[in-house]
Amino acid sequence: MSERRARPEHANGRRSVWRRAPAPPQPPSSKTAPPAAVPASAEPAEVASVVQAALYRDGVRVSSPATLADTYRELRDQPSGMAWIGLARPTDAELLSLAAEFDLHPLAVEDAMEAHQRPKLERYGDTLFVVLRAARYLDAPEEVDFGELHVFVGPDFLITVRHGAAPDLSAVRHRMEDSPDLLKLGPEAVLYAILDAVVDGYAPVVAGVQNDIDEIETEVFRGDPEVSRRIYELSREMVEFQRATRPLVGMLHGLIAGFSKYGTDEELQRHLRDVADHVTHTSERVDGFRQALADILTVNATLVTQQQNAEMRALAQAGFEQNEEIKRISSWAAILFAPTLVGTIYGMNFHDMPELSWGFGYPFAIGLMGVVCFSLYVIFKRRGWL
Repeated sequence: MSERRARPEHANGRRSVWRRAPAPPQPPSSKTAPPAAVPASAEPAEVASVVQAALYRDGVRVSSPATLADTYRELRDQPSGMAWIGLARPTDAELLSLAAEFDLHPLAVEDAMEAHQRPKLERYGDTLFVVLRAARYLDAPEEVDFGELHVFVGPDFLITVRHGAAPDLSAVRHRMEDSPDLLKLGPEAVLYAILDAVVDGYAPVVAGVQNDIDEIETEVFRGDPEVSRRIYELSREMVEFQRATRPLVGMLHGLIAGFSKYGTDEELQRHLRDVADHVTHTSERVDGFRQALADILTVNATLVTQQQNAEMRALAQAGFEQNEEIKRISSWAAILFAPTLVGTIYGMNFHDMPELSWGFGYPFAIGLMGVVCFSLYVIFKRRGWL
């Protein structure tokens, strides 16, 4: 790598594809300015995205450049040093500048620009490109927030490109700087620490999701009407969580095989195998969560169906009882209507009604009323209306 830095930039044929990288075009008025003003105008864009850049030698920080240009220059002056550059949502110009300086592959740089990549591990020559999906549990809304991290690992540099709030790599940097024996193992050790931090960040998420599932089970049997929506939203989050953890299992096993192939420190290999075990355990837990949520959703659907059936039965029973009451009311109304009809007819007092002067007219009317009422009562009683 020292030979690469010693060569002038125009002599490096591998950088020709990134000729547009270093700085954005200057306005026409800058033509009269001295040449030194061109790189100075590019520095504000670098500072905006560079979270932290540092140079290390033998596991100890020796410099903290403020810009990418300073990092490039100081790394060239430190043949045995290692650069660790951290960026958050960098601009395309910054990524192209990094690609030109460290000979990063165009496909990897394109992935880092676009983001929204699935976890993967790819090797381009002597550079590793790693995509990780970090996760964190938000207590207030009770949901899982996912972030994306791209890592370029070379012989003497490590570049992290973060898209999202997670993960917080400042703790990783502090941990590594407090362990110079581990840090002096090089970029592979930093990559291990980042993987370990991402995987350790899954533990609070697993605990939070487990608590959510316990609450959902209680809400299901309590009959909470909003529980179906919560189950669906948590299931969607578990799909994303599964996409973040499942590919990581194969990635770590491939990385372990590569560490063995290239003779990486044995202790570092053991640490990486421990991270792989944790990822496998987390992936199994996530698979279990998805199955548990599917079972809970089935149980909830069954309980909702049973509740709906019970409500339908109650409505049917209420309708049946209402019909019975209507039958009783209608029967008594018909019985009472018969004497009213007879009385109304004989109450018209027409002169041509022969029954008015009949001596048995009154008993006959009363008897007729009684016979009609009794007959209707018997009929309604036999039909079960009374």
